[in-house]
Amino acid sequence: MDGHEVHRSRPVLLSRRLALLTGAVILASTGVARAGDGPGTSAGNCHVIMFCVGASDGSKAGGSGGQAGGSQGGSGNSDSKTKCRYEKVDPKPPADWPGWKGADPKKNDVYFYGCADGGQANPDGFVIVPAGQQPVPQVDPRVLAQRAVDSMTLLGPDIVSPRAAGKYTVGVPMWMWVNQSATTYGPNTASATAGGVTVTATAKVSKIVWSMGDGASVTCHGPGTPYTSSEDMAESPTCGHVYAKTSAGARNSKFPATATSTWTINWQGGGQAGQLTEVRQTNVQVAVGEVQVVR
Repeated sequence: MDGHEVHRSRPVLLSRRLALLTGAVILASTGVARAGDGPGTSAGNCHVIMFCVGASDGSKAGGSGGQAGGSQGGSGNSDSKTKCRYEKVDPKPPADWPGWKGADPKKNDVYFYGCADGGQANPDGFVIVPAGQQPVPQVDPRVLAQRAVDSMTLLGPDIVSPRAAGKYTVGVPMWMWVNQSATTYGPNTASATAGGVTVTATAKVSKIVWSMGDGASVTCHGPGTPYTSSEDMAESPTCGHVYAKTSAGARNSKFPATATSTWTINWQGGGQAGQLTEVRQTNVQVAVGEVQVVR
């Protein structure tokens, strides 16, 4: 949409949107109406179902919401990419309009719900609400999924090895592993509810990328394997590294290593499902020396 399109009157835009509707379902507090339920068309601001869409009530309708990350806010319901709002239909459609779905026109109002994207995630349509009341803002399950994640305590890896107090040797295989808990590895599950919709999200670390401080990077798809003395000089079967030089030239004579975990979160609810990603990091200083030969 260019600058000229933005300045066109809302009634005209809504009339065009109405013409394109193909039965999208919109949640309502007392009933559900479909955009394709209206017979016929007419000229001017009256369209599709033989009544007019008034833009004057739009600024009063809907509500405002907020969510960390800017995924919802403003008038009506919107996220960072989609702008949605309600427009009251005035005058009301006739009593025989199928979209009333049995609701009494004398006791109810009709609102048109439209989004800038017009896509499957935010379909256009009509909402039936009790007369004098405003529509309940549509609940985006993706927003609830993020709220569920925000309520979790997702931390960086709880590193067991390498230890900050440990001393490691050039050429000797290092085994890296982490503790597994709900907050540092998962699974971690939480739910969020709004507008009668509940979304449940489950988070678990899918990989840990180790930056060893010597220029090397190691990606481990698991928590790593704990070392036992019986392994002697063997390399870790799941997550390890071999330093080729000492840390003598590094700051404080230690390599600044980091372990960065990627949390993969699967969520479902509100008739939808999806996946989110969170990243957390833990730092550790690693001292690496050479074997001293005693003569």
